[in-house]
Amino acid sequence: MKKKGSEKKRHVVAWLNKAEWDQVRDYLYSMDSSLQRFALDRISAWRARCSNSFPVAVDCTADLVRCQVLDRSGQLTGDDLILMYGMALVRFVNLITERQQGRRARPLRRLAGNLNIPEWVVDLRHEITHRKLPSLKWCRKGCKVVLEWLQQEYWSRQLGGAPDERWDLQSDGEDEEADIKHQEDELVARQKEVDAYTKARELLISYEKDQYQAFDGSPEDKEKSLWQAPLADMSWLLGEIKQFALESSELLIDVLLEDGFLVPTMEQLETLGCATSDSASPTEPRVPQTFLRFWLPLLKMLNSPSFIHLFLDKLFVELKLLSKEPDGHRCFYISAWISEVLLCNNNKFEYHFETKLQKKARMKDRIFINRIQLRWQQLLSACLDAPCISTPHLIQLILDDMEHPPSQETREKLVQLCSIYTQTERSEASTPLQQKQQQPIYTVEMLLDKMQHSWQDARPLHSSPMDSERSEERKWADVQAERALALRGSPWQVCTDNVSWKNYPIGKVPGQSDDPSCLMVDNYSIMTVSDQPVELESSATRSSIPGASAPARPAEGLRWSNSDLNRLKCGLKLF
Repeated sequence: MKKKGSEKKRHVVAWLNKAEWDQVRDYLYSMDSSLQRFALDRISAWRARCSNSFPVAVDCTADLVRCQVLDRSGQLTGDDLILMYGMALVRFVNLITERQQGRRARPLRRLAGNLNIPEWVVDLRHEITHRKLPSLKWCRKGCKVVLEWLQQEYWSRQLGGAPDERWDLQSDGEDEEADIKHQEDELVARQKEVDAYTKARELLISYEKDQYQAFDGSPEDKEKSLWQAPLADMSWLLGEIKQFALESSELLIDVLLEDGFLVPTMEQLETLGCATSDSASPTEPRVPQTFLRFWLPLLKMLNSPSFIHLFLDKLFVELKLLSKEPDGHRCFYISAWISEVLLCNNNKFEYHFETKLQKKARMKDRIFINRIQLRWQQLLSACLDAPCISTPHLIQLILDDMEHPPSQETREKLVQLCSIYTQTERSEASTPLQQKQQQPIYTVEMLLDKMQHSWQDARPLHSSPMDSERSEERKWADVQAERALALRGSPWQVCTDNVSWKNYPIGKVPGQSDDPSCLMVDNYSIMTVSDQPVELESSATRSSIPGASAPARPAEGLRWSNSDLNRLKCGLKLF
């Protein structure tokens, strides 16, 4: 007969009722040897009643508690205890993980990890079974940890209702098969990735070998032989690479950005006779012409809007990962390739007036010719997220090429902030002299640079070194006299001593004590806001008209006296 849904959950247990089960559980974890012996006797009776369907967790708990009781009794030697503990631990790991095994054997470590069993317990079981027996200390520790696991995973879970010993039954067949299939699919996908990565490296290495063979020859034939149209073998290889790019373009770009390909090694640069990155400007990086032409056949063949978008995204991601080494060799070439791609898409106004020969010469070393609609906002955000020494230059290229760029003032401020953040100086040609003099001062370096430019402008065109020294001395004397005149009658004085001010924080002077009142002047007065009337311009205008009377108004702020203004000017000059 078909059972009802409520009857399916019923099963035979060995204990009399839940109260007896609760009593045995409490006695097992009471750490009282007499109570634990009573609980072990009850479990022996349960096992006799239901030997075929006895819960594995109860059986393992009884074995481990019996080891602790005999250990505290002092009746057994250390070797006997190690053997007893070892047998209980081996039975625990085997019995708990046995029912999790499917049709195919799976490692015990993974099965134990799925059940939250510590990995070192499985290693301890392995040592007991196959290697040298561990020490008694490790056996006691393993027993304690396993008993805590059993209490948490089995005994404590039965407090909410009737005991359910089916928690450790064999996993469902469908779930097990799905798990095995998922693992097999992962292994197949991983193997495909490894094979694709190996194939991409082999294709690119073959391309480099063919290019190096074309480069070998007499020095006068190098320029001609290397940059001729691809030969038959090279065309076939480029076709293979293009087909691979259609299937795995991301993987191909990842391999291209590895060292030895688009990021050359020093040996490769020496072989090609290229200037290293040290001789180029790190703030405005460009790929050496010979190395650029080395990769042009491949990059022109891969040229497409989708490839260029993905290529730029990967370059900026790689540049962001190199934030800890912003001045390194790899960072230089990653930035240089970004600069080359952005320059290929540049459409300057002066290009409209060049001749065909000039345009042909300019397009010769370009990755692509036709302008591509780039994701400007995304590129701008990616560039700002990857700060390096060339960030201001890259930001300038992006802003110059945007179809709807921000205002000129906003662009200047953005580039200026990037220069300040990356501690780089903008090029002299990119900033007019008049505009550079009007820029605000943000750093000490900018202040020194501005002072140097002002001194150079004030210096005569034709002067001897002796005249320049005398003019500097006179200028310094005039500055000292001006400061002394401004501080006349003030408690402050100009410091003429040779003091290393970088060792003193702001607000500290040499010889200053820790008393905060040491800088207080002898004579000073306190005046509240209400005691200082403020004359407004409207009242002054009205008083100048005959017959007009200016009503008195309450003070709305402090009024600066001449002495206060002089002190403020003096403080600004000292700063």
